[in-house]
Amino acid sequence: MCGIAGLWNLSPTGDAAGIATAMGAALVHRGPDDSGVWVDAEAGVALAHRRLSILDLTPTGHQPMTSRDGRYVIVYNGEIYNHAELRETLGDSAWRGHSDTEVLLEGIGRWGVAATLQRCVGMFAFALWDRSARTLILARDRLGEKPLYYGRLGSTLVFASELKALRAHPRWHGEIDRGALSLLLRYSYIPAPHSIYRGIAKLLPGTLMTFRADGASEEVCYWSAREMAERGVAEPFAGDETAAAGELERLLSRSVGRQMLADVPLGAFLSGGIDSSLIVALMQAQSSRPVKTFTIGFSEAGYNEAGYAKAVARHLGTDHTELYVSSQQAMEVIPRLPALYDEPFSDSSQIPTFLVAQMARQHVTVSLSGDGGDELFGGYNRYFLGRSLWQRIGWLPRGVRGAMASAIDAVSPAAWNSLLSPFANLLPRHLRYANPGDKLHKLAEILAARDGDEIYRGLVSHWKTPASIVLGGCEPATALTDPARQAALDDFTQRMMFLDLVSYLPDDILAKVDRAAMGVSLETRVPLLDHQVVEFAWRLPLAMSIRAGQGKRLLRRILHRHVPRELVERPKMGFGIPLDAWLRGPLRAWAEELLDAARLKREGYFDPLPIRTKWQEHLSGRRNWQYHLWDVLMFQAWLEAQHAA
Repeated sequence: MCGIAGLWNLSPTGDAAGIATAMGAALVHRGPDDSGVWVDAEAGVALAHRRLSILDLTPTGHQPMTSRDGRYVIVYNGEIYNHAELRETLGDSAWRGHSDTEVLLEGIGRWGVAATLQRCVGMFAFALWDRSARTLILARDRLGEKPLYYGRLGSTLVFASELKALRAHPRWHGEIDRGALSLLLRYSYIPAPHSIYRGIAKLLPGTLMTFRADGASEEVCYWSAREMAERGVAEPFAGDETAAAGELERLLSRSVGRQMLADVPLGAFLSGGIDSSLIVALMQAQSSRPVKTFTIGFSEAGYNEAGYAKAVARHLGTDHTELYVSSQQAMEVIPRLPALYDEPFSDSSQIPTFLVAQMARQHVTVSLSGDGGDELFGGYNRYFLGRSLWQRIGWLPRGVRGAMASAIDAVSPAAWNSLLSPFANLLPRHLRYANPGDKLHKLAEILAARDGDEIYRGLVSHWKTPASIVLGGCEPATALTDPARQAALDDFTQRMMFLDLVSYLPDDILAKVDRAAMGVSLETRVPLLDHQVVEFAWRLPLAMSIRAGQGKRLLRRILHRHVPRELVERPKMGFGIPLDAWLRGPLRAWAEELLDAARLKREGYFDPLPIRTKWQEHLSGRRNWQYHLWDVLMFQAWLEAQHAA
C-alpha cells in the first residue's frame, strides 16, 4: 500500500522535480518506508511515490519503477494478489526482485494495459508514463478499493491518491463545488467521479484514463460492474444451495489465502458479525499459528460488539486484542477527521474505524476486513425490509400512506425506542433491532414513496432536498440518478444491491477504511471483493442470499461450518457511536460554534434557517437529527481546517 502523485505540464516550466517531491511528501502517512521521484524534464512529466513496504522489502521494489526495456515508468498503489501466477505465465528468468509492481509493469509490456488488468486479481491505482507513445495512463481497480484523483491546473495535469497532494502544487486554487457539497448532504459522502473541488475528479472504478500530449483524453472501462451484474442475473448458477455454498467457500478460501501473503506482520479486524467472522475463520483454517485479530469496544451497550468478537476469537483460537474506548477517546479523533479524510466525509463510523485501525497498526502492517458482504449477499436491512413492506403497503392509496407516515414522524426515534423496548422479546428474532425508532422513521419514508426506486433513494438520503440548503447548489448526476450508469435489472432488491455496489461501497465504505487505515500506515485488504467472488455472487439466485427476512444466507451457511450458530446470530448492529447523545452533551459547544447562524451566513455555503431548526429540535430531544447535522458539521470542520492551513 502506497501513495502516488504526479504531474504532466504540457508547457514544461518550473521545478517539476521539486513540485512532485512536495506532492509526494504530503502522502508520507501512506508510505513511510521509502520515497522516490522520476522526472522526464523534456516532456514535463514528474512521478512521485511513497512506499509502505509489504512485498519485496528490498530496494528492488523501489518506485517509481522503469520497465526493463525502458519504455514504461510506473507509480503504483495496491496489491496484485495473483502476481506469482502471472510471473510464472510471463516466464522470464531475468526478474530483478519479487515485487508485484515489477510483474504488473512487465505484464503491461507483454500484453498491454487493459489485457494485463483483466488478468490481475487485486486492488490498485497507478499512473503509467509511456515514453514511446508520450501518453500518461491512470488506472483504478474494479471495485474502487484504492483512490485516485486527477484534474488540470491550467496546462498541467495533476493526479494523486489524496487531495492533500494536489493542494501541495503551487498553482492550486481549489474552488469548492457546491453541487458536490449538495451530494455530501444527501449521502454523507461525495460519489465518484465528483470531488469537493471543481475541476478535480475521482477516477471511476474499473476505468483506464489515457492522456495525450495534444491535451486529448480517453476513458475506457476495462471491467464493467453493470455488465457483470446483468450477465450474472441472465446466467444464474445452476446448482443447488449446497453446491453454491461449496463453490463460494472455495472461491473465498482462495481469495483469503492469496491476501494473507505478505512480508510483514498480518492480522484481521473482527467485529463478531457474519462477514468478519467468516474471513477470520477462513484465515485461521489456512494458518499454522493463531491469526492476530482486533476489536474495539464501547461502554455503551447499544454500540458494543466486543463481547461477540471475543467469543468468536476464543472459539477459533486467534491471538485476539481488544481495546475498550471511552467516549472521550473517541471524541478526541474528531479534530483529526478533516486531515484524515481530506474532503468532507460524514459517515460517523469513521471514528471507530480509525480507532480499530490505530490499534491494529501497533501489532501488524496489514489487516484483512469483512467489508463487501452486505452489498454482495443482501445483508442490509433495507434489502429485505423495504421490499417486504412495499409489497404489503404499495396497494394503499398514496394519501393514506402519507397520513401513516406523518403519524410515525410525529414521534421521535428515541420515544419509539422507549415505547417498544418492553415488547422486544415478543418479536421474532429477525425483527429485533437495536434502534427500532430509526427503523420506524425509515418506514415512514417508505410509506410516502411513489415506487420502489424512490424508496431506495429515500433510505440512502439524509437531507431530502440538499440543493435547497446549499446556496447555489445543484445536484449533479450520480450512479443513483443517471440511467446510463444503472444496470437493467427487473428485481427491486437487485437494483438496490447494484447501486450500493457501485456507489455506497466504493465511495463510503472503502473510502472510509482506506483513509482511516492509511492515516496510520496500515494496509487493509478485502477478500470478499476479489472480482471472481463478486462475479459469482451476482450469479446466485436472490433466494440463496435473502429469504424469510434474513440476508447473507449462503455466507451464514459457510460460517456455521466453522463457528457455532449461537455465537454469530444476532440482530445487525452496525459500527457506530452514540453521536446523538454526544451532540447534546460533550460535543454541544463545538457543534454550536460551527453551526452559529452568523457564521453560516458569513461563510455563504448554507442557508442557516433549516440547519438551526434541526439543531434546536435535536437539542430539545424532540427529534434525532444526528446524521443531518453531522453532514454539515463535517463540512464546517473541514472548511475551518482549510482556512487554517
